[in-house]
Amino acid sequence: MTIQSVTVVGGGQVAAVLARTLRRRGFDGSITILGDERHLPYQRPPLSKEFLAGDGALEPLALLAPKWLANNDIDIRTSARVTSLDAGGRTLTLADGSSMSADAIVLATGGRPRRLAGIADSPHIHHLRTVDDAERLRTTLGAGSRIAVVGGGFIGLEIAATATGLGAQVTVVEQEQTILERRLGPQMARYCAGLHRSNGVRFHCGVGVSDVDAGADGVRLTLTDGTVLDVDDVIVGVGIEPNVELAAEAGLAVGNGILVDAVGRTDAPGVYAAGDVAARFSDAAGRHVRVEHFDNANRQAAAVARAILGDPVVEDGPHWLWSDQYDRNLQFAGNTATADDVVVRGDMADHEFTAFYLTGGQLSGAFAVDRGEDIMAARELIGRSVDATALTDEDVELWELGEEMVS
Repeated sequence: MTIQSVTVVGGGQVAAVLARTLRRRGFDGSITILGDERHLPYQRPPLSKEFLAGDGALEPLALLAPKWLANNDIDIRTSARVTSLDAGGRTLTLADGSSMSADAIVLATGGRPRRLAGIADSPHIHHLRTVDDAERLRTTLGAGSRIAVVGGGFIGLEIAATATGLGAQVTVVEQEQTILERRLGPQMARYCAGLHRSNGVRFHCGVGVSDVDAGADGVRLTLTDGTVLDVDDVIVGVGIEPNVELAAEAGLAVGNGILVDAVGRTDAPGVYAAGDVAARFSDAAGRHVRVEHFDNANRQAAAVARAILGDPVVEDGPHWLWSDQYDRNLQFAGNTATADDVVVRGDMADHEFTAFYLTGGQLSGAFAVDRGEDIMAARELIGRSVDATALTDEDVELWELGEEMVS
């Protein structure tokens, strides 16, 4: 079937990249983006960093410039909530009672913040997922404000760094024994904790939250070890739950996300899924994998666009993410789950280094502070046998290691 119309459910990163990729590859049919927020597609990564610390200007966040939208005839509908999907007929019903059909439908419904059990809504309890969330949170951060961040992952730590930079007193509560240890391993986790402690952040690790008493003037958190924290505001950053309800009610296969093949196809012809909501089958992992990162959304959106155009290409490279905390840029690629050795290039004391994770002599992951170029090279080396001594030798060009392997 010739595809003449594409509709994306969700107005975020996937929608923007998909639209751009389709047009760049010559698709001249109709493209419709249905976003349930009141804003045009925007970038989410700055919400916990520059936007939260800045003046709240929305223009720098825009994913699609007005001129490009006009020149490429993209129909974007904001505040357009989709209530049902007829997968067989590729028809969507919206909250206003209208319906629309398309030759290809892409589900990019993202996710919603996980909430702590038993916590009632309060103006002092915050979750950060949208521009509106960030705008509300910005009003609470300032010199002397007491902030508790529940969750010591990258998002929680970015918020902690931003709040500290604005003069807030920040305490991070993390149920794992060390922040980021499952992601980075113990050595690099200790480094990250030290970076935050040196900037005044306090930690309570290995504990959860047993009780939350939100009053008119603040919140009292009781932790599972009996510690009581009296703070002005609490920010919960414990991940997201994928918005699979629309797909599930339509009879599509779901698990920890909407199950799709290697190029984003669901089990219904003409219906695709990508981004935070999609659990894509990875040949490298041998299972469905759902990833909540900006780079993954970009790659999945491009792969779905090509699949729609009849030119499917599987992209199963190592995952990559970055995080800005204080004046440091942190980047990570690959995984550390099976690593049996870690070697370091550079000087951790100077906050400029790269840690390489090796599994049986093969590079499986890399973590860098202020060395983004090392990560770009590492992404090419992951999965290959690498001399650990060469990785740590500053006189050896990492890119040349990759070239030697190819030759």
